[in-house]
Amino acid sequence: MRLSQFHLATVKEVPADAEIVSHQLMLRAGMIRKLAAGLYTWSPLGLRVLRKVEAIVREEMNRAGAIEVLMPAVQPKELWEETGRWEKFGGQLLKIKDRKDAWYCFGPTHEEVVTDFARSELHSYKQLPVNFFQIQTKFRDEIRPRFGVMRAREFLMKDAYSFHLSAECLEREYWNMYNAYSRIFTRLELKFRAVQADAGAIGGNVTHEFHVLAESGEDAIAFSDGSDYAANVEKAEALAPETARPAAAAALERVDTPTQRSIDDVSAFLGLAPAQCLKTILVRGNDGLVALCVRGDHEINEIKAAKLAELPGQSVLAEEADIVKALGCKPGFIGPVNLPADIPVIVDRSAAVLADFVCGGNADGTHFRGANWERDARITRVEDLRKVVEGDASPDGQGRIRLARGIEVGHVFQLGTKYAESLNATVIAQDGKNQVMTMGCYGIGVSRIVAAAIEQNFDAAGIIWPEPMAPWRVVLCLINPKNDAAVSAAAESLYAELQARGIEVALDDRGLRPGGMFADMELIGIPHRVVVSERGVAAGTFEYRARRDSESRQLSREEVLALFAA
Repeated sequence: MRLSQFHLATVKEVPADAEIVSHQLMLRAGMIRKLAAGLYTWSPLGLRVLRKVEAIVREEMNRAGAIEVLMPAVQPKELWEETGRWEKFGGQLLKIKDRKDAWYCFGPTHEEVVTDFARSELHSYKQLPVNFFQIQTKFRDEIRPRFGVMRAREFLMKDAYSFHLSAECLEREYWNMYNAYSRIFTRLELKFRAVQADAGAIGGNVTHEFHVLAESGEDAIAFSDGSDYAANVEKAEALAPETARPAAAAALERVDTPTQRSIDDVSAFLGLAPAQCLKTILVRGNDGLVALCVRGDHEINEIKAAKLAELPGQSVLAEEADIVKALGCKPGFIGPVNLPADIPVIVDRSAAVLADFVCGGNADGTHFRGANWERDARITRVEDLRKVVEGDASPDGQGRIRLARGIEVGHVFQLGTKYAESLNATVIAQDGKNQVMTMGCYGIGVSRIVAAAIEQNFDAAGIIWPEPMAPWRVVLCLINPKNDAAVSAAAESLYAELQARGIEVALDDRGLRPGGMFADMELIGIPHRVVVSERGVAAGTFEYRARRDSESRQLSREEVLALFAA
């Protein structure tokens, strides 16, 4: 590609509304241009990168035995009503009407559509197992689209759906997809982790998320420093302490804490560590209020809490008015001592081994000191309620927990029969009876991978693409202010030879000064730069510099070509 014939539009200024590095650099490099909130046009440069990612995803899905389809982006309301998700999916579902006043949505995902396809096309067990995938535009009406294509409303996604007769067959395909995803991110040369995850709104039993590791990641992931264990913080189990609860040694004492509500304020006021305090939170349960208790230096894990039998599938804080009515005090002074008998007290494993702890006094402006379980406060049940922290024991018994930031770029689910049952997707089994199919679901954010790769690979000058994702592998920078025929000939000859060898190469023949030319190439992240100049041609050399190198080298033509040997 001759850059004089290509649309390359870089800018020096950092856009004011770009908060993270990938958004800034994609705009500065001219990869994307904003049309509206969460909507972006991909420029020719950006599209080259996007297509590189898409190609690797498609190759590995084909290699894994999945079959490509393409489903409509616009989906009828009736289909979503069959699964109950027309209302349940929430505000992210963009609902639209056609000229006949019929309701549709712009698909955020395709479980309904693919299951409808399967119930029409699959009739016999002999057609199973099968895995259909597509690479297609999705739309989710994010309440606050931000971070460029990282959290856009419109995005490119690869979604796959498998159909089976048995859970065992589903599990085999699940790990087939897990391995395919691992190959995809390995080929893209990204540092990533596959972590155990919570299924969330999609549903299902077994699920893993694939995270690209980056300091800017929105998700916290926990991993062991002694094994391959990894999970997101919502899923990671916090083991019970190995030590037993000490015997009570202090008397229960009510102390005045007139303005101290937070754990930090209370612990500082009383001169003790937050770990010696108890945090009690009241939430709305199925039959009234429920008390959740964790150690003062820990945080409630809302995903874990939502799965408690006493809660209606979500963790929602009680209203202040309900707390005052039940306890006679405001939030900030709640504790388990003398709680009404109809309020279950669910205690985290680490909190359950506390002795002589500080907790709310259930009266405004007071706390208890020297509180102890069983003697002063009852425990309905001990559960894992908290988020893991750095240094916790790994749930697999090997090593300690470490925390890192990650950007979720892929997710695999064992859905089970949730959607097939709702849509009556059955086939005739070997016994001649109709059987509901069981399903798997496997998604990759193709456009999000592009931004995630930048978050992991950049410096002060710009993007540093992994070679499989780069718009071109090599750029030849032609410096020829005097229009020297020998310089032009050397550049054209090397350009032709690299192309003949199947090397993706760009020839920067725009006639820019060296400083501007080099700055552009560093900004857009081309892995290899070869400079063709009058001085080099006279000496029989080319100036070579890899994007990650700090110094250039003088190489002969043969040495340059050897760098890119197949």
